[in-house]
Amino acid sequence: MSDNVVLAFILTSIAGLATGVGGLLAFLVKRNNTRLLSVGLGFSAGIMIYVSFVELLRQAEGSLIAHMGDPMGKWITIASFFGGILLSILLDKLVPEHMSYHEVDVNAAQETQKLSAEKLKRMGLFTAFAIALHNFPEGLATFIGTLDDPALGVSLAAAIAIHNIPEGMSVALPIYYATGNTLQAFGYSLLSGLAEPVGGLLGYIVLKTFLNEMVLGVTFAAVAGIMVYISLDELLPMARESGTGHSEMFGLVLGMLVMAISLLLF
Repeated sequence: MSDNVVLAFILTSIAGLATGVGGLLAFLVKRNNTRLLSVGLGFSAGIMIYVSFVELLRQAEGSLIAHMGDPMGKWITIASFFGGILLSILLDKLVPEHMSYHEVDVNAAQETQKLSAEKLKRMGLFTAFAIALHNFPEGLATFIGTLDDPALGVSLAAAIAIHNIPEGMSVALPIYYATGNTLQAFGYSLLSGLAEPVGGLLGYIVLKTFLNEMVLGVTFAAVAGIMVYISLDELLPMARESGTGHSEMFGLVLGMLVMAISLLLF
């Protein structure tokens, strides 16, 4: 068992820190490339929307039905999803937008199009928070799965690591465009993934006594609501504002496609 505990912690750490790989993409882009920003934000929204509706809600409903039966499990899933949206709205209100933004010119080569650096950074931090919440139960699932079956743990960790790469990108891109600081963008993307091993370790040490299918189901559904809210209220509007043509829609569909393929393969 002790060997499995060490392996479980290693696997959850690798899966979580894969967000840093996505964060490294911040080093490869130019800040005046608004089309890339638009595609990148749309891509991030596609990832978050698809995984929320296709994966997280499905897992939440299955867990809650197993614990509470049908139809109560379905009703709790719906309530938790919209509860996550409500929590996002409240958090949005609690994080004040500064009256005077430090604007950054991200389209100097063409017509002057200024995006609020403060708004972009705020969006990146909010996304990091949602992804951290999302990674916490994933880390717990990977950790417990590895303790039960190491082969299952490896499969879960590989799938989650692949999913976490574009999620890290969704954190790093807006922060990089807001600050121009690649190290800061990378750091926040890495921090958002640390919730993975933390969630796994806490689950093993503290939470496993209290954890059940209902708690996991409610958490997954609420996180789905948070991610959908961020995508519709923050990522897509900013993607449309910064892009040209249908660049944000291209990114949105591409993000959904990448996530769909990764879910099928893993």
